[in-house]
Amino acid sequence: MRLPVYLYGHPVLRKTAAPISRDYPELKKLIENMFTTMYASEGVGLAAPQIGRSDRIVVIDADPVKDSFPECEGRKFVLINPEIEVLDGEAVSRGEGCLSLPGLSENVSRVENIRLRWVDENFEPHEEVITGFLARIVQHECDHLEGKLYIDHISMIRKQLIKGKLNNIIAGKTRCDYPAKYAPKKR
Repeated sequence: MRLPVYLYGHPVLRKTAAPISRDYPELKKLIENMFTTMYASEGVGLAAPQIGRSDRIVVIDADPVKDSFPECEGRKFVLINPEIEVLDGEAVSRGEGCLSLPGLSENVSRVENIRLRWVDENFEPHEEVITGFLARIVQHECDHLEGKLYIDHISMIRKQLIKGKLNNIIAGKTRCDYPAKYAPKKR
């Protein structure tokens, strides 16, 4: 089932997500719905807070960007309770967008070498060194689990320059090509 994507300004996007356990209700169905929502929205990653769930679950399918970033070929993950360790290396600035921030894209500086630890949908543990653009995708999605958005990594000047666009998202004046849930109206 295709779920609405929660947009900038919604409080769930700023909460730290809670770890989940094996007895999480209807986990397989949630994961299936997350992939359906991500594909229908033309994303390569989706974190549970983006569908209104403050839980430590991320789905990624980086294969659509394999032509530009070969390390992404065939890389499809379900990350439950992921942990990232930053490894040595220079930070690289690249453009990022987000389903929760429709119509926006900003250059964000991130490291390209990380160690990722997680459990999959069967609660099997995994550990892997991930590099390049795939590392960027993982960091971006895992930021959502900490209540962070990619715009938290840009300069104050850039934030000022896009403030009107951000306010339009909060006010529900921005449209996207997928079902969305806007921030609650303030009274």
